[in-house]
Amino acid sequence: MQNPLDRFAVQGKRALVTGGSKGIGAEAAVVLAQAGADVAVVGRDRGGLQATAEQIIATGRKCIVIEADMRTAEGPQQAAEAALVAFGTVDILVNNAGIARIAPILGSPLADWEETIAVNLRAPYLLAQALAPNMIAQGSGKIINVSSQAGVVAIEGHAAYAASKGGLNMLTKVMALEWGAHNIQVNAVAPTVILTPMGTRVWGDPVKAAPMLAKIPLRRFGQPVEVADLILFLASSASDLITGETILIDGGYTAV
Repeated sequence: MQNPLDRFAVQGKRALVTGGSKGIGAEAAVVLAQAGADVAVVGRDRGGLQATAEQIIATGRKCIVIEADMRTAEGPQQAAEAALVAFGTVDILVNNAGIARIAPILGSPLADWEETIAVNLRAPYLLAQALAPNMIAQGSGKIINVSSQAGVVAIEGHAAYAASKGGLNMLTKVMALEWGAHNIQVNAVAPTVILTPMGTRVWGDPVKAAPMLAKIPLRRFGQPVEVADLILFLASSASDLITGETILIDGGYTAV
């Protein structure tokens, strides 16, 4: 009988993680490596990517660093091609790269809307489109899209961000529907505020944070490793019957 812990491992799998230079992406890349995966980390900050790579290599796993810009239509394709050249295939795709341009709808620049949709929604679509054929050919794959509670409930000042993450949640469902017959599971994780550099920048002001914390039953924001552990579960065989879901990791925010 298989050791139960083995079902939560990803030994010998090959993963691609976008936004791997910091925050949730860096944490997820390292956690996947600790659980046995080789990892391609993608982003624009070579220094940050190298720092993540050093942590992965210290676990004994292979890491490749891919500089690519998710704001462009070409960036996702470049990242996918580089990972396929290095690994031959990608078993786990973590679409984590994201940006937030916080502003009220009135007065929000069109450029902010377009950049947010490009990074948060178009890039996951293009990466999955590029990598799914190999997953289909091998008869298995895991795609985890990093969404947000803002894709489920409205948050003031988050129009572009919420629209991109709400779209990502529905894209997750369609991917799951179209690729389920090929044994590909596609899910999204939807965190509350996580104390990444971006989360701290937006919510670091105690005055601004207090009303949000008051809506979270656990009365705290999250840490990147807490999201990374959920990503690992969804990347492992322990979650093989779960697909098309958006799993909230929000301290109870949406329970109220």
